[in-house]
This record gives sequence, structure tokens and C-alpha cells, in this order.
Amino acid sequence: MICVGIDVSKDKHDCYIATSEGEVLADVFTVPNSMEGFKQLFQKIKSVAPDLSKVKVGLEATGHYSYNILGFLLDKGLTTFVLNPLHTNLYRKSTSLRRTKTDRVDARTIAAMMMSDVVLKSYSAISYHNEELKSLSRYRFDKVSQRARLKQSVSRLVCILFPELEQLVPTLHMRSVYALLSELPGAKQIADCHLTHLTKLLEAASKGRYGRDKALQIRNAARNSIGSAMNAKSLELKHTIRLIAELDSEIEEIETQIKQIMDSLSSPILSIPGITYRMGAMIIAEIGDFSRFDSPDKILAFAGLSPSTYQSGKLDNAYAHMEKRGSRYLRYALYNATKYVCQWDKTFSDYLARKRAEGKHYNVALSHAAKKLVRLIFALQRSGQMYAPAP
Repeated sequence: MICVGIDVSKDKHDCYIATSEGEVLADVFTVPNSMEGFKQLFQKIKSVAPDLSKVKVGLEATGHYSYNILGFLLDKGLTTFVLNPLHTNLYRKSTSLRRTKTDRVDARTIAAMMMSDVVLKSYSAISYHNEELKSLSRYRFDKVSQRARLKQSVSRLVCILFPELEQLVPTLHMRSVYALLSELPGAKQIADCHLTHLTKLLEAASKGRYGRDKALQIRNAARNSIGSAMNAKSLELKHTIRLIAELDSEIEEIETQIKQIMDSLSSPILSIPGITYRMGAMIIAEIGDFSRFDSPDKILAFAGLSPSTYQSGKLDNAYAHMEKRGSRYLRYALYNATKYVCQWDKTFSDYLARKRAEGKHYNVALSHAAKKLVRLIFALQRSGQMYAPAP
């Protein structure tokens, strides 16, 4: 076999080619991150290995920097492996006591890993084309996180400008309240507003749910409010609500794209009660090609949900913690999906209750249910069968 190690960076890629026996066919050389550089690399590989079926190419998972060259290698039919940078870093340290790390050394390290007995799974075209769903689901995750932070800012600002309002409505984060605060961002503005205008504003925003009585209640509270009259905070509140509205629109557009992809996939995991297409998309996108994993335990380790282990002599960790390595997005999706599945499915609800009855903390019991859910997802994706809830 011919092993090719590629250290990926923004403007260039350092490459190293050797046989599986360790014979150097091409010492470290650099190609630019361009189509010309990609073709140069491919021609170099072909010159030393006419039979491309005997070539293994390895590169680190370096986010968007590796995406273009990875697609090029897969289009050329090369067997490609995407390595975890943590894995390659530990491998490099295990081969030398020197603290040497350069792009040239990394290229050789990646090639050496390809030659070693380390068990690796090749990167498939399924995983590559799955990147679009992964990009969308991660993009949505970031947008939702931004919106959550802005909502916290709204709560903070209302506490300064009109703290009594929170006691008069079910939640501050509803359309009618946002409409009110967008036009009248503070107790002083609401107190000075004509009751007729305030009533029409609330009626239109709440679609008739709130009328004159609610408007009068809010205005009376505003006139007796301890809230501060600060123009700067009122302006900040108006802008924050406007940003939330923009994010709502963007998230809706992203979710439309995600739903189209999920509808085309027809994944059986959506048949599990409690897993929506949004959470299911994140799970499928982060796992990618399920054939890369031999067992559900490998997926748990990939998500960082498996317990850490430390044992030396008589010392044995009795209270193991989750490793929390791997994809934080997958860990988030599995953990939150498990909460809803335990609410909507009797089998999982009973399982969670049983673990709680054993004296386990809620989060610990939920982690056990998450492992059970991963085993179910793995089985459904492998078999293609829909979930059949217990009667």
C-alpha cells in the first residue's frame, strides 16, 4: 500500500508519500491550496502509484480548510481517511520525547498513522455529501444560541425599565409583548400612551387575546412602576427586539432547508416519539455515515458520552465522569432528544423512572437513557425499519 499524509492549512498543504513498509517515495513537499495545487498533488501520487486502489490518503479534520481538498480526493476515487487532530497529536507524542511540531512533522505523522496498526475507517462520499446537512444544523444551533442570549438581554432590560410587566403576562418573550415594547420601550412611554392606542396595539399583536382590560392593567402598572426612565436602555431594548425578529426569520429559513433534506432522507429515527426533524437532522448530520461505526458504543465515544476510565495499581475511579470529547453538537442533540423521548415514549419513560428509583441523579439517569437511545438509533439506521412503540 502507498500511504499519503497531508497536513492541511489555509494557504498550502504539506504532503508526504511512503509505502506501508516505510520506504519514502516523496519526502515532504508543499502544494498551494488551489486547483493547480490539487492537480499537482494528484499527478505526484499517480507518478509513484499508478494503481490508485493501493493508495491511502490521510488528513486531519481541520474544519472548512480540509473540505475542498477532501472533495477533490474523493472525486478522484482515492481512499481517504479523516483523522481526529487529538488522535494524531497523541500519536506524534508517542513516537518521540521531543516537543517538535511543524507542518512537515505532521505530514509524516499522518502517513505513519496510515502505516500503523491503528484501526481507521475510510471517509465515504456519504459523509462528504452529508456536510450540507451538518452545516445547516450547526448554523441553526448558532443562531438559536444567539437568540437565547438576546432574550436574556430583553429580560435584563425590562427589569430595569418596567419590572412589573413580567408579572402581568405569561412570558416576556411573546409576540404581543415584543410589539408593545418595540413601540413603547419602557414604563414611562407606556404610562404616557393613550389608552385607545394601547388597546389597539395589544389587540392587533395578540390577535384579539388582549383587549382594553389588559391595556388598562398594564398602563396602571406603568404609572406606578419603579422602572428607570433611561433613553439609552430603551433604545437598546428596541434594537434587541428587532434583532430577535431578524433571527426568527433566519431560523425559519434554515429550518425549511433542513426539512427538505430530511424529507428526502426519510430517516427511520424520526419515527421515534419526541425526535423532531430538527433534532434528528443534527443527530444524522453529526454521525454521518453509520457504517463507519461497528457498534453503538463507538457512537457514544464519538459523542463524548462514554464514561472516562482511570485505573492504576489500587487506584480505581469509582465515580467516572463523561469524557465530553468528540462532537459537542452530537452530545447536545442526543442529550436533549433523550429528554423529549423520555416524555413521549413509555418504554423510555419507564426506563428513566427505574434508574431514578435506583437512586441515580436525574442527569446520570438521563445519560443511561441516552445510551439506550443511541442503541435504538443505531439499530434503526442499520435496518431501515421504523420504530414500533411498545403497547
